Amino acid sequence: MAFLKDTPTRLLEVKDLKLHFGGISAIFRLSLEINEGEIISVIGPNGAGKTSLINCINGIYRAQEGVIRFMGKNIIAMKPNRIAQMGIGRTFQNIALFRSLTVLDNMLIGQECLLRSGFLSGALYLGKAVKEEVKARDKVEEIIEFLDLQHVRKSLVGSLPYGTQKKVELGRALTTEPKILLADEPASGMNLEETEDMARYLIDINEEMNITIILVEHDMGVVMDLSDRIAVLNFGTKIAEGAPDVIAENPEVIQAYLGET
Repeated sequence: MAFLKDTPTRLLEVKDLKLHFGGISAIFRLSLEINEGEIISVIGPNGAGKTSLINCINGIYRAQEGVIRFMGKNIIAMKPNRIAQMGIGRTFQNIALFRSLTVLDNMLIGQECLLRSGFLSGALYLGKAVKEEVKARDKVEEIIEFLDLQHVRKSLVGSLPYGTQKKVELGRALTTEPKILLADEPASGMNLEETEDMARYLIDINEEMNITIILVEHDMGVVMDLSDRIAVLNFGTKIAEGAPDVIAENPEVIQAYLGET
């Protein structure tokens, strides 16, 4: 008797999303489902709506129409800090770190959204506040070790090479303890060796930390190697979705994104 394959658990659902800025449509009737434990890449030409989609999911933009459900709850009207508390973390295409602070301090800032102690106990460093800070520091040190950043943990971020700063950006997102990681071009601007390292980290984050990843990336080698599924956007609409080998042979994708031969 054959065993039935387990039904994937839907973690995030985007349905009929519409986002416009004045008369410009950034996203039009976009629907997408993300299952727990997968890596799904969102690709498309510049201006296709990829980062706009990420910004809608984590609350930076608020779509005019549609629904975004995370673990069954509509989050479309929530503020970014609340969405982060629920378990959606992100990296930014352009590094958004505090350059005058150390690697350690930047990562500790990522834990702020998870702290629950009140103002008084935090100010006096009493009771629950002490336990929370110890736990936060342990988590941050764990991520610093995971990303091989021990040797720069006390260095100012602004003094570090670009590729290292991208790793710190990734680390700060992980300190929010996400269930879903929105990775917006994590390998952009990196050389080949740095890109390969970043790809390995993303695989380990997915497999060892059991974090679902929505990846926006222009490096098609990274996309094809890492993705379980790929969604292709063009002018704010989804034109294709499927496994990497299927997407690579889709004529509409080739014309819109990869370039016709």
